[in-house]
Parts: sequence; structure tokens; C-alpha cells
Amino acid sequence: MFKTENHNNLLTDAKDFLEVEYPVMEHFYTIQGEGAHTGRASYFIRTAGCDVNCWWCDVKDSWEEEGHPKLTVGELVDAAKESGAPFVVITGGEPLLHDLLPLTLGLKSAGLQVHIETSGSSPLSGQLDWITLSPKRFKKPTEEVFAYVDELKVVVLTNKDLKWAEENAEKCPEGTKLLLQPEWDTPKSIDLIVDYVKENPEWGISLQTHKFLKVP
Repeated sequence: MFKTENHNNLLTDAKDFLEVEYPVMEHFYTIQGEGAHTGRASYFIRTAGCDVNCWWCDVKDSWEEEGHPKLTVGELVDAAKESGAPFVVITGGEPLLHDLLPLTLGLKSAGLQVHIETSGSSPLSGQLDWITLSPKRFKKPTEEVFAYVDELKVVVLTNKDLKWAEENAEKCPEGTKLLLQPEWDTPKSIDLIVDYVKENPEWGISLQTHKFLKVP
């Protein structure tokens, strides 16, 4: 677990953060569609704001903070808890543009595990149980993030992305889950990934199963 320095014992003070606000594009109960926890019931909180702006991003509406409502930690915690989900996935946009300590303290005080999906372009913050790093060549991750990565998930369009995946995997701890994910609108990436994983079985394949299932 990543715990923000000097905040390891603040769970008892989570109530102090319940009024902190975050710009939120959407939050909803669904099935985790990709990565190591594919198929598990999950509550998603998608923060607004992104500094990476991948051209193939399928949630471009999350890029700008303006125009999205600001919700308090208390509101988000209540919604997540009422859903019955065992864990919350904080995603974006790029969630690490925000200080996640108040939000994660609130969620964990409610007995929820906290997962994050991030490009790693900003410093880690908050108390996190599972860190999925999805690094982008457009804006490289901070070096700090690699020590805490549980899952490396690299979106692949071309051979350049396979090289990029290898470079990032070398920086991750032993035991990190290594996954390659075909870009949804780039069918040729599937053959690239299949051939690569057959030759490099330490890697696995992540699919966007929520798109097949037609759930959020």
C-alpha cells in the first residue's frame, strides 16, 4: 500500500476531510472491465482534469475541470458505500492532479479498498491499496511511482508501445502484474500483442471487457 508520508495514522481523522471537494466527471457502480481485477464489482470515481490528453482517449470529456460538478468527499463516500462495492477505483482524467489524501481517507474509513488508475504523470498522494500504472509516451511517469506499482498496463498501438512497455517494466518491482492492452480502435494491435506475449509469457493481455458487456 502507498501511504502519503507523515499521514499513516490519519484514518481516525477522516471526518475532518468530508467537506473537501473534487471536480468529478462521473461516479458509478459497475464491473471493472480491464486489468488485473477484470470482472469484479467496483465503484468508479472519475475525476476531471488531465495533463496527458491521449488522442485515442475514450473519455475526452474528462480532460477539462471546468464544467464538471464539485462533489464532497462525504457525498462520494456515501455513494460508494451504499453501492455495496468492495473497492473503489479512482480514475480520470488524471486523478493524481488532485491531492487524493482526503478522498482516500474518507473511503478507507468506510471500510473500502482504494484502487487507482493513473498515468503517473504527477506525484502519488493518498492511501492506496492497488496502483495501476498506465504510462503514456506523451508525458512520462514520475520516477517515484515505480516503487509502488502493483500493475503495469500499457496500451498498445504499434511496436513503439511494446518498447515503451519494456522500458517501464524494468523500473517496476518484482511481482508487478504486467499487462498489454490493445487500443480499441486499432485492430492490428491485437496481433502485435498476441505474438509478443507468446514470446514473452511474463506479460499478459488486458481487454476492455466492459465494452463487450456494454456497461459503463
